[in-house]
This record gives sequence, C-alpha cells and structure tokens, in this order.
Amino acid sequence: MESILIVDDDVNLCTALKDELLEVGYDVDYVNSGDDAFQYLTGNEVDLLLLDLKMPGKDGFDVLKQFNDRRLKSKIIVLTAYADVKSAIDSAKMGASDFISKPYDFDELLITIRKVLQRDT
Repeated sequence: MESILIVDDDVNLCTALKDELLEVGYDVDYVNSGDDAFQYLTGNEVDLLLLDLKMPGKDGFDVLKQFNDRRLKSKIIVLTAYADVKSAIDSAKMGASDFISKPYDFDELLITIRKVLQRDT
C-alpha cells in the first residue's frame, strides 16, 4: 500500500482529504506544519507528500529546500490556494512532481496522485 503524508495547516482539509484517500486504498497521515513534516519523516518513509506552500513557520518552499538538502526519496505534489505560474515553476525547480490549485477536484487530484506515483524517479 502506498503511503501519503499531507502537509497543510488547514486541519479540516487534512482530515477530509485523509478520509477520501483512505477510502481509495492509500495509507495516509497528515501534519500541520513544515517542522512537523520533518519530525514525521525522521521516523517514517512515505511515497508521496501533498504539500501546501503557505503555512506559518516553515512554508512549503522551506520544506522543499530541506527535502532536497536531505535527499529524501518521496515524490511531492504541491497543493495550494495560492497558485500562480511563478510558484508552480519555482516548486518544479525544487523537485515537486506536480502542482494543483485549491480548491481541488478530488477525481483530478486522484488521477494526478496515481500518475506521479507511477513515474520512475
């Protein structure tokens, strides 16, 4: 079973998205900050991060930078309400596999998740 970590400061979004992804067979957990993401990843491996860009403290770009510095293997989809071309390009340059705007359509998100997880690293 493939594992997904949601990194977003919106607890309601995290719980709803976790429930939706559990229903289709993924192993899912969530954290609500960039710092919590790295604490989680210290003891756990995940196949995919769903990462928000705008969070208090360490934002999504900080997470992407640390992720690259640590050479972690998980794939990353940026999921953000603050979608613009520059953010999409910057996140791709930092290793994000895809970029999705909130509010998201779950079926489209699921297609993207499956596509990203099937890609070779």
